[in-house]
Amino acid sequence: MMSSVVTRVPVFAANWKMNKLVREAPEYVERLNALLGELYSALSFEVLIAPPATHIQSVSASLQGLPIKVAAQNCGTARAGAFTGEISPAVLKELACQWVILGHSERRHIFNEEDSLIASRLRAALEEGLNAVVCVGEVLQDRKAGKTFKVIESQLALFNSAKGAFQPSLLRRVVVAYEPVWAIGTGENATPQEAQEVHAFIRNWLSEKVSPEEATAVRVVYGGSVKAENSGQIMAQKDVDGLLVGGASLDPNTFAAIIKNGLKTRLPGAPI
Repeated sequence: MMSSVVTRVPVFAANWKMNKLVREAPEYVERLNALLGELYSALSFEVLIAPPATHIQSVSASLQGLPIKVAAQNCGTARAGAFTGEISPAVLKELACQWVILGHSERRHIFNEEDSLIASRLRAALEEGLNAVVCVGEVLQDRKAGKTFKVIESQLALFNSAKGAFQPSLLRRVVVAYEPVWAIGTGENATPQEAQEVHAFIRNWLSEKVSPEEATAVRVVYGGSVKAENSGQIMAQKDVDGLLVGGASLDPNTFAAIIKNGLKTRLPGAPI
């Protein structure tokens, strides 16, 4: 049975997708740090920036000495080999990357990545010492057909597929991101209650299939048309531990507002 007393550090990730020029990265980092800097001395939270692979070195250099961390948007299934176009997790680590996003809905639905491939990527990332944000979520047709939980359950099964390197304790190096695919880039979003319902399902599944203790500790974040106007309501839900932000994260002012509004409700009474 999972403990009801939980302390999970909120995490906010900016997924730039295929946006921004390399030369724009340092200015973004400088502005975001200026907006959030004072909060780091008062609160415990994490911020990730996931730029295109071509920008990682520039972003990593800009983040030196700052608490913000860099994430890759994907990684290969091996340290090296004949995998044209893939990015080695070892190289990501060499570039001071600490995180990688895996199974994003665009990778699943545009590039047809299957759970078995995502599991292989997860195994390679964890073996290299990277942390991972693993995305799951249903399309609108599944939502309307009442298949949300069935789809999420099938996608979560990749943790079992990755068990070659996946011991229960490694779950603490994983963030699970729930992305209702029908809400990404559409201006629509799951209600806070709908998000909580799916997040609770994810945590319960992990408790039953992996480990109750680790499921209590794992962070489950929401992604899907997150805005400054709704981030507080979403973060008020007990099983929502952070946000994966796409288009709205491209403006550091907007991303900072999303984080601050989310922290206000997640950490009531905090000096924000």
